[in-house]
Amino acid sequence: MNALLEVEDLTVRLPVAGEPRTVLRDVSFSLDAGKTLGLVGESGSGKSMTVRALARLLPDGAEVRGGVRFDGSEVFDLRSEALRSYRANDVAMIFQDARAHTNPVRTIGDFLTEALRLNAGMPKAAARGRARELLAQVGISDPERRLGQYPHELSGGLLQRVMIAAAVAARPRLILADEPTTALDVTTQAEVMAVLRRMQREYGMAMLFITHDLELAGAVCDETIVLYAGQVMERQASRRLHEDPLHPYTAALLRARPEIDRRVERLPAIGGHPTTAYEAPDGCAFAPRCPFAEDRCREGVPPLLRIGEGDTGCVRMPGLRGRMVPRPSVVSASNEEAQR
Repeated sequence: MNALLEVEDLTVRLPVAGEPRTVLRDVSFSLDAGKTLGLVGESGSGKSMTVRALARLLPDGAEVRGGVRFDGSEVFDLRSEALRSYRANDVAMIFQDARAHTNPVRTIGDFLTEALRLNAGMPKAAARGRARELLAQVGISDPERRLGQYPHELSGGLLQRVMIAAAVAARPRLILADEPTTALDVTTQAEVMAVLRRMQREYGMAMLFITHDLELAGAVCDETIVLYAGQVMERQASRRLHEDPLHPYTAALLRARPEIDRRVERLPAIGGHPTTAYEAPDGCAFAPRCPFAEDRCREGVPPLLRIGEGDTGCVRMPGLRGRMVPRPSVVSASNEEAQR
């Protein structure tokens, strides 16, 4: 069976200070219908740029190389009506900041019914009825009253639920979720993710899920891709990635997680600073920050290698496998008392 979404050697260059700079470099992956794929990495790693490329929302002056195929059709070849249909019916995007992507002077009802009326051709009354149903499905009580409210009258969690309702209104086949819970507290985050996952299962949608939270990606995603400096460092099934990382960058991210069942003196940090794709040195982009780097790591951009059921961009695999995630040193209660 062919994948619903296929991305092959996607490279994006944007004008920066008048010069074209690479922000994504040879990104490749696929996503099957109904599955969830996570994109994780530090700020500037290319996560949001990847989904904007898939949605054809790149800024003016962008140069694109490589291919993006949705259900067998090349996305960057779509024009006029075909592109509108792709954006309106096949793919929907949930943005990180719901307030920045809703019109503050229009009601929630206007926001939800506009696409239904313009794209689906629904009469106004039918579109309003459908909007009420959608709000109820995402767990918003008294939907008729909410339709008459403005975005500033809703909490962040409620407004993000409205964004989910708008995204699934046309029953798209693919959801692009760009850190949809980052601005929410932990309890609201869990509620919103439960709604999103339920709607995904109900409509059978695939989802590309961007997050900084490795734990959340592990819980939500079937597979996880780790990006660094606009390149794929690793791709694995989410459970295996947490148990057996195949790249030193992934291992460093895992080591930096706080754990609720143990106390540590200090969380291990990744040395140096994050690198963008156009600042990346020759060879492996992570090599300047990697404690395992050798001379060969700096000789050309490493290709993705197949290790077991995962892919890695580290030339030192499989020799490093299983050696990269030592447990942080535990501070016992007695030692903590002695230090006071």
